Amino acid sequence: QAFYKLHAISLDSTMGKDAARAEWDNPMQFVLACVSYAVGLGNVWRFPYLCQMHGGGGFLIPYLLMLVLLGVPLFYMELAIGQKMRLGSIGAWRAINPYLGGVGLASVVTSMYLCLYYNVINAWSFWYLFHSFQSVLPWAECPVNSNLTGHVEECERATPTQYFFYRETLDISGSIEENGGIHMGQALCLLLAWMIVYLFIVKGVKSTGKVVYFTATFPYLVLIIYLIRGVTLHGAINGVKYMFTPKMEQLANPTTWINAATQIFFSLGLGFGSLIAFASYNQYNNNFEKQAIVVSMVNSSTSIFASIVTFSIYGFKATFNYESCLERVRLLLLNTFDLAEDTISLENVIHWIAELNRTHPEQFASLGGRLETCDLEAELDTAVEGTGLAFIVYSEAIKNMPVSQLWSVLYFIMLLLLGMGSMLGNVIAVITPLSDLKFISRYMSTKTLNGLVCLFCLLLGLGFTTHSGNYWFTMFNDYGATFSLLFIVLIEVITVCYIYGIKRFEKDVEDMLGHRLNCYWKIMLAGVSPILLIALFIFYIVNYIQGGTPTYQAWNKELGKSVVTEYPPYAQAFIGLLLASSVCCIPLTALYTYCKKRNLASGKRERTVSTVSA
Repeated sequence: QAFYKLHAISLDSTMGKDAARAEWDNPMQFVLACVSYAVGLGNVWRFPYLCQMHGGGGFLIPYLLMLVLLGVPLFYMELAIGQKMRLGSIGAWRAINPYLGGVGLASVVTSMYLCLYYNVINAWSFWYLFHSFQSVLPWAECPVNSNLTGHVEECERATPTQYFFYRETLDISGSIEENGGIHMGQALCLLLAWMIVYLFIVKGVKSTGKVVYFTATFPYLVLIIYLIRGVTLHGAINGVKYMFTPKMEQLANPTTWINAATQIFFSLGLGFGSLIAFASYNQYNNNFEKQAIVVSMVNSSTSIFASIVTFSIYGFKATFNYESCLERVRLLLLNTFDLAEDTISLENVIHWIAELNRTHPEQFASLGGRLETCDLEAELDTAVEGTGLAFIVYSEAIKNMPVSQLWSVLYFIMLLLLGMGSMLGNVIAVITPLSDLKFISRYMSTKTLNGLVCLFCLLLGLGFTTHSGNYWFTMFNDYGATFSLLFIVLIEVITVCYIYGIKRFEKDVEDMLGHRLNCYWKIMLAGVSPILLIALFIFYIVNYIQGGTPTYQAWNKELGKSVVTEYPPYAQAFIGLLLASSVCCIPLTALYTYCKKRNLASGKRERTVSTVSA
């Protein structure tokens, strides 16, 4: 009881700062901050890839169901916690239960991991943006070799866009074990990215609130421009039709449902502590319920909208490659069979292949491996996600557009703003809980704390700019957050519904909004969402165990392509550390709190015995 009383006094003194706590200028700033954070690179990269992999338009069915059953309720819960407690993630969960401060600490650690590598993507975007102001885009054609006798062999074995990304942008090593030095160009771009992030957050929520007007809205302007341009490209309709042609058999695949839930989960940014931090700057009676629904709908609508843009450009690229293949076959047939130029066209080349094979079988057989197989469906089936989609596939499509420099500049500015908007949420998720700690706020100003966090992330992030840095980037991206976030959010929803109590939570909501939780929120939070999270958590563990030794894609310059390679033992040990480090914060903090409670109780008994003896 003494421990809980002391904790309550400490909490009250912290909450006493509420009067001086910064707030958003208006509810619109909060909504835009949430939109800017939630709508990120995953909407442009991962969602189109999942649509392509899981049956096009058929994927929207499990996606929208998971949005209703999992995404919106958990989004609502985190906003409610932040607005009620008016503290960052650590303080908010300690206020709910003294033993649960580790939940907030785990969120901070996970957000810190994300900060370390996520800004590297912005550095790559700066690199591509700066190289877009050239008369010929540098990824449009292979560079000449040192002897000036031809093109660089590595580029010829790959493609110009792959060569520019892996060799010019990353200067990548052959494996994670080949370290090498820092790529100075990338290091400078990373420095620039962190300087901009610092300027965005230098005055805390006051400066961030102004920035989100731009970071949340400008990407939509670029997407609209790209949509208009995309649907007018030759072959764009092939990509859009491919996206919306449902393969309903995919609904029987459990992986489709798991990926739909995972996409919703990470797209909204649940578990990082960013939403709690954002909501802590709201006025106490702000209508977060309406905002949770609006932001969730905007995020999912953006994913679908961005997919239409992506698939229109993807259709253009696939059609361009398909017709280029047909043109090479046409020229081969014309030259081999000595036909007139206008005999064979792109429209009838397939017919002529069959006809010449029938009429001149021996001569046709002599073509051997020179005759390519052209298949538009195969081009569209080539699934690419992540950096491959953003920096290779898009770049390859852009280089074939008229006035390609303009489209390149617009595209990479959009990527930068999407990335910067997400970075604001990631950094605030780290800074807000730290600034709520007394021993930090007493001796350090907001500007100093923000600067130190940015500097710390920059120095550690330089490791991703080394020759093997991309492999470490992939490791952090694959293992740094998924496991921990599933565990964190599962603990969050169990805590709110079964430790803090759904009735107490309902009274808090009524105190803020003036009405109680309706049946939808209670059923989702107390029943459906926890069950889905447990299923996701179990699936992840089983999938990780069955996957065997972790692997990564290593660039082979001799082959001009990526090859699957197993992580070395020390890298596998580091993966285990990534998986466990943030999750361990929860039980270790609870154990520390328990020991502290026992020490306080023991000290009180000793003082009592001493007084009686005296």
